[in-house]
Amino acid sequence: MSSETPDQFDQFDDEEGDQQLGATASGRKRLFSKELRCMMYGFGDDQNPYTESVDFLEDLVIEFITETTHKAMEIGRPGRVQVEDIIFLVRKDHRKYARVKDLLTMNEELKKARKAFDEVKYVGK
Repeated sequence: MSSETPDQFDQFDDEEGDQQLGATASGRKRLFSKELRCMMYGFGDDQNPYTESVDFLEDLVIEFITETTHKAMEIGRPGRVQVEDIIFLVRKDHRKYARVKDLLTMNEELKKARKAFDEVKYVGK
């Protein structure tokens, strides 16, 4: 029999449990796993993509968001991120710029629709 005790095996069980609960090896919680799985499936991947692929993609997304946020904080008002800062950062990337503009337009339309809905709701009472 080897000199290994059952306690040594427990450490591996704990690590696997963390991965299954959505934590990374660095201890960071997975934030976008569900959405990324749906997006991957929508773009032609398997309905249940490999966890490693989802984790890798999430790492890329988090890295992009972090870098973009840091860059945006250096522009305009220091330490603050404003919509105009993001627009400024993506202005030369036509696809990102068009997407940002679409999302901002859609956000304004949703605000107007909610406001109109709330006004109708209050008038009806």
